[in-house]
Amino acid sequence: MKKLLLAFVLLLSITSFAQEITMEHGKYYVNRSQISTRDTKKLLETNLQASNLFKSGLSKESTGGFLIGFGGALVITDLVVGLVSDVKYPSAATFIGVGALLVSIPVLSGKNKKMKDGIDIYNNGLKNTGANDSNFEVNILSNTRGYGIQIRF
Repeated sequence: MKKLLLAFVLLLSITSFAQEITMEHGKYYVNRSQISTRDTKKLLETNLQASNLFKSGLSKESTGGFLIGFGGALVITDLVVGLVSDVKYPSAATFIGVGALLVSIPVLSGKNKKMKDGIDIYNNGLKNTGANDSNFEVNILSNTRGYGIQIRF
């Protein structure tokens, strides 16, 4: 009876601290207050699949942002060089810059979906945890160093 009561109290305390994450216009909210991307990643670490999807979306965002910046810088630099000197304007730098800009479109296209899917998986995992969870196990252990509690999810 004590084990069952301990398991129920621990499960109740775990679910009371779990909070749903919502994403609106690229910002993350918990209980209507905005949290940072770093805090969002920390909350998602409890669910490996959600964390991997979210990090994949962040990786796509940073790669796409780099490609946009790199491509735009090459195009603008080549334009300025072409305007102030007697160099033929559309040089290789312009074409490389336009190529980088075009490549950034498919890279950035799936970032929001991956991040939203990661948050949805996390939120669904919060809803599915309950007292009837068959994978939850609490054991009291002892060894030569002392006693302890082992919790398995």
